[in-house]
Amino acid sequence: MLRAGVVAVQGDVSEHAAAIRRAGAAHDEEVDVTKIRQSGSVADCDVLLLPGGESTAISRLLAREGIDTEIKNHVEAGKPVLATCAGLIVASRDANDDRVETLDLLDATVNRNAFGRQVDSFEAPLDVTSFDEPFPAVFIRAPVIDEVGDGVEVLAEWDGRPVAVRDGPIVGTAFHPELTADSRIHDLAFFEERAVEV
Repeated sequence: MLRAGVVAVQGDVSEHAAAIRRAGAAHDEEVDVTKIRQSGSVADCDVLLLPGGESTAISRLLAREGIDTEIKNHVEAGKPVLATCAGLIVASRDANDDRVETLDLLDATVNRNAFGRQVDSFEAPLDVTSFDEPFPAVFIRAPVIDEVGDGVEVLAEWDGRPVAVRDGPIVGTAFHPELTADSRIHDLAFFEERAVEV
């Protein structure tokens, strides 16, 4: 059984839980989901999901609860993380905003709300590396990835800018993959490497 932790201080917690369960079912793997609101649970998780929300609030709550250090230890151990929208901002090296205490786990510079306000939200068919068909990406007050480090793989772009990347065990997206019935991003983040290992 795969133990998945969804950081539940903000964001689409239940949607991410449902998406990773769907991805697991496609691989005949049962997924036990834990909602993480305080320290002490991350070490027991095989994979982590860092959802969207408000990045300044998320970073502050992670630091206050001591979850930030546990997430860093998780990544140092080589365990996978999927960081979406505000989660991507918090996981990045630099959010271009002093109010966000980033985890400095993803070698990327991010621009918050670069795609505009809530009313500027949109859905777009994304060509994602290794996907046969476009992914229906939902962008809500989405960030943009301005720069990536040399070791970062760009998985998808929109309007000439990276919107999905992989840096070691971390997959980061500027969009919300959990808001569709398509679980291929969760599959990419958590099950692709496991299938290769088996």
